[in-house]
Amino acid sequence: MADDAGMKVDEVVDGRGLFCPGPLMELIKSIQLKPVGTVLAVLSTDEGSAKDIPAWIQKVGQEYIKTDKKDGYWEVIVKKIK
Repeated sequence: MADDAGMKVDEVVDGRGLFCPGPLMELIKSIQLKPVGTVLAVLSTDEGSAKDIPAWIQKVGQEYIKTDKKDGYWEVIVKKIK
């Protein structure tokens, strides 16, 4: 799967319909199981995720790539770097 900019997404974490911190918790569970270099797209209908996920990613030393507003949800792209 590739996002609109052509970046290869390895894993989609679909947290749509979950309230904060649900999408972040789903990301935490998923990222722990993935190898370094994995690019994840987190989908969330909770607006707070657009701020919370990038803040958490930077806090734990992973790579925040971007956030896009889609049709009714946000897509946050992150990369596991350690």
